[in-house]
Amino acid sequence: GHITPRDPVDPHTFWLNPFGLAFSLIKASDLIRVDHSGNVVERAKNRLINVAAFMIHSAIHMARPNVNCAAHAHSIHGRAFCALGKPIDIISQDACAFYNPINSDTDCCQDHLVYNEFNGVVLAAEEGKNIAKALGSVKAALLRNHGLLTVGKTIEEAVFWFVSLERCCQAQLMADAAGTTIKINDADAAFTYKQVGSHAAGFLVTRKSDS
Repeated sequence: GHITPRDPVDPHTFWLNPFGLAFSLIKASDLIRVDHSGNVVERAKNRLINVAAFMIHSAIHMARPNVNCAAHAHSIHGRAFCALGKPIDIISQDACAFYNPINSDTDCCQDHLVYNEFNGVVLAAEEGKNIAKALGSVKAALLRNHGLLTVGKTIEEAVFWFVSLERCCQAQLMADAAGTTIKINDADAAFTYKQVGSHAAGFLVTRKSDS
């Protein structure tokens, strides 16, 4: 997977985790800073760029100046749910974070969408641009036959939306296997979204208590 924070000093560059190194093993010194054209600005010795990560994330960082971090991985439940080629149902409070009827430019009236194409490993700039264009103004996408993608104004927000969406996928897979689910109505979902789906909610829920 890849998590790519925008550089706070030079916003035309962002940081990539290196190819072939697990998240649990990565140190700050392992990260690679690149610009939107793929030029390496900073890199530790013997650290390789993940080309697919660059193609997807550079397009998102260019298309969404308000996004300061993007997260993508082939998580188990997200990957399984993405094979269904459909958005998540709003069946829980957590799922309400991805509901937002204001975003009328999406295929569904929710703060996530399905990217209904799969063209293999993203090694071409054009496919990265297609994903970024499809993402539009929402915070999450289910890439069909691929995995989950989330964005945020902060690292904390992007990562929290990813973890939350993964758990929503897991919950729905389990609920659908058990029987017919009861969906939350639009009015209640929209009300709950204001409490759990904002940028502040995504950021604050990950912060450690000072007490």
